[in-house]
Amino acid sequence: MDQITLSPRHLHAFTEVGFHIAGRSGTHGAMRALREIIALEAYEFVAYDPATERHRSLLSDGYARVDGDAAEEYVRLDPYRRAMDTREPLVMGTPGTELYFRRHLEPYGWRAGLTTPLFLAEGRYTGLLHLNARDPEAFAGQAGTLISAVSPTLAHVTDLSRCLIDPGGLPPGFRVVAFDRGGTRRDIAGVQPSEAVATEPAMAELAREFIDSRELNRRGLWQDGTGLWHEVRLLRAGVGPHGALQGAVIAERPCALPYELTTREIDVITHVALGDSNPQIAAALVLSVRTVTTHLEHIFAKLGCESRTRLTTKALAEGLCRLLI
Repeated sequence: MDQITLSPRHLHAFTEVGFHIAGRSGTHGAMRALREIIALEAYEFVAYDPATERHRSLLSDGYARVDGDAAEEYVRLDPYRRAMDTREPLVMGTPGTELYFRRHLEPYGWRAGLTTPLFLAEGRYTGLLHLNARDPEAFAGQAGTLISAVSPTLAHVTDLSRCLIDPGGLPPGFRVVAFDRGGTRRDIAGVQPSEAVATEPAMAELAREFIDSRELNRRGLWQDGTGLWHEVRLLRAGVGPHGALQGAVIAERPCALPYELTTREIDVITHVALGDSNPQIAAALVLSVRTVTTHLEHIFAKLGCESRTRLTTKALAEGLCRLLI
């Protein structure tokens, strides 16, 4: 990277960019700060999704957003591939970009453009940033070098692997896996991942069903393929930049069945909570009605409940139902 001579104005702008990016919804604030040192009129962030290996327009300001399919065309241009190798901004109009510029940018009012690939400080690619100015001189001089210097900070805007959860909603000792609505796993920095959840194919569908429900959270018990029981909690989460995409966290920790309940009693509790009658429970579990009645008598005694209503309330509140996956 070229050497930069930073004035106090530059230093202040760089500090403001970092401050806003660290905030929950500070992207536009960060770009306002950048406009203090570069005369920008419009910008567009394009995110790279490592799960699908595709690019898509994420957010823009100044002019209408460029068509989403244009991003995939742009990243296939030879000049952009060279920019990826060098990690240097690419000025629109560079040989090999002219047709793209006329087709996808000029109709939206773009006049002079600069695009930079976005890499996090650790080197992971997250997307690209289109910048526009009416005056081509806006990108002359040190502008490209300044953009390169701040791009690792801006790369957080397009990082779709991030998952945001309320840390207060996850008790200690839980291991987690996060999913977006499409069933794609997402990372949660600083939290131990759950191999048990990750290797259970039905968990992605459970996460999607939970996301589509009106529930804010869900608790339950899950018996894995080895017979080990887990206490499980489902939490709503935001994935991607600033939690912009709907997602869910499935958190688990191994446990013994509470209240000295048996596996069959957990199954009966689960069906009671679903509103099933004794004959319905008997049919579902292939038991006699008398056996179901006996199980319920034992359950009422263990949990200190005297009615199905109280049992259902306690079971849902304490997560005593088997998760149906």
